[in-house]
Amino acid sequence: MADTKMLKFAVTARRSPEKRAPKTRRRDFDEIFGEYARLKAEEQAGRCSQCGVPFCQVHCPLHNNIPDWLMLTAEGRLEEAYELSASTNSMPEICGRICPQDRLCERLCVTEQSGHGAITIGAIEKYITETAWENGWVRPIRPRRDLGLSIGVVGAGPAGMAAAEALRGHGYRVVIYDRHDRAGGLLTYGIPNFKLDKQVVQRRVDRLADGGVEIRLNCAIGADETLAALRTKHAAVLVATGAYAARDLEAPGRGLAGIVPALSFLIAANRAGLGDVVPEHADGSLLATDRNVVVIGGGDTAMDCVRTAVRQGAKSVTCLYRRDRANMPGSLREVGYAEEEGVKFSWLAAPRAFLGDERVRGVRAAQMRLGAPDANGRRAVEAIPGGDFNLDADLVILALGFDPEPAAALGVEGLRVDACGNLETDPRTLMTSLPGVYAAGDVARGASLVVWAIRDGRMAAAAMHRSLMREHAAPALAD
Repeated sequence: MADTKMLKFAVTARRSPEKRAPKTRRRDFDEIFGEYARLKAEEQAGRCSQCGVPFCQVHCPLHNNIPDWLMLTAEGRLEEAYELSASTNSMPEICGRICPQDRLCERLCVTEQSGHGAITIGAIEKYITETAWENGWVRPIRPRRDLGLSIGVVGAGPAGMAAAEALRGHGYRVVIYDRHDRAGGLLTYGIPNFKLDKQVVQRRVDRLADGGVEIRLNCAIGADETLAALRTKHAAVLVATGAYAARDLEAPGRGLAGIVPALSFLIAANRAGLGDVVPEHADGSLLATDRNVVVIGGGDTAMDCVRTAVRQGAKSVTCLYRRDRANMPGSLREVGYAEEEGVKFSWLAAPRAFLGDERVRGVRAAQMRLGAPDANGRRAVEAIPGGDFNLDADLVILALGFDPEPAAALGVEGLRVDACGNLETDPRTLMTSLPGVYAAGDVARGASLVVWAIRDGRMAAAAMHRSLMREHAAPALAD
């Protein structure tokens, strides 16, 4: 029989943590949601219906034990809730902040399907782990033994960090190589502070370092050192370099000044938030202040850009997207937050040309309509004759998606890639075409969500451990 603290969805309404008012939050880069009080977290967790088939868990890339840690939270057993959450997720408090729950666990929640509103899974996940940090329940990584083997991890983003944590826990000596001056990858430089405070990321980085993971920054594999050289130094290597190559747009006027890639814009903003001197802010080339900003694209990166531009004091911010709201690939919650903060959306509109002499002054766009479904079932778009219009713009940000950088840049031969340039891997082990070289995250699956990167990193670490234990004839050491 279910615990009496549960199944309260019919008598207790869904309540998210308090959200800061748009007029207040658009002035700074602080996170927009507050924290649950303990009783409120217990109350909201108690709304869970404890389904026989938990669709929230099934459709979570990490298959988190969501109903179980909701029940433990409702009962006030928070340390146990944290232990269960951390058993499947290397960064629960980060996923609780940035996962698009409206497209994953909360969308499939049975109480949502029944019309009572989804359980606030993300907010409770964040609350559990923040409580764990405050109470010292997040323990250091302390391997029970030293296996005498080292593993190289290329990339200090979520996939690399998740893999490094798991591998270090098994007893490997782990070295992470990253080309940036800070670890975290897109968690540090791609996602704005109002979604993910950088101290939350640094806390995870520090835990890795305190646990014995060596992190070598400002080390670009392929330039400062080759992947071929890493293979001679380590028993195995994981490539987790993400997808940083921005997709571009061919259109008249593309060469005008003031048309910039989304990631360049976001990295500059995050560096400024971290206290760095940013020359592109000093000269205004990557700063939205007092400008008419047009962001082209409809994913989560586009939402990060429009909301950053608002906080930088843009004169106006417009998102140009070729499909309608219902067909937007990004989180609809993020769209709603952006609208609250004053962003305008120009739906069913695609750029035709950029206007200006030396610097962009406007965007000529075509009005679009949805046509017949394509081979994937997604409705194609087509321009409406005579539907062109102009938008004022003196800063245009291209948020059209990302691809992995060429595999040859890593400095090794023999890495096979698919038609999209992603590293080919064995779906069961994530090993590439080179023995002992694995790949995880966006570099192998294409630009995707942080939760998928964490899942891939953990999966690759498990596969590497199994393989190395067999290879070194030490079955007694395998967990």
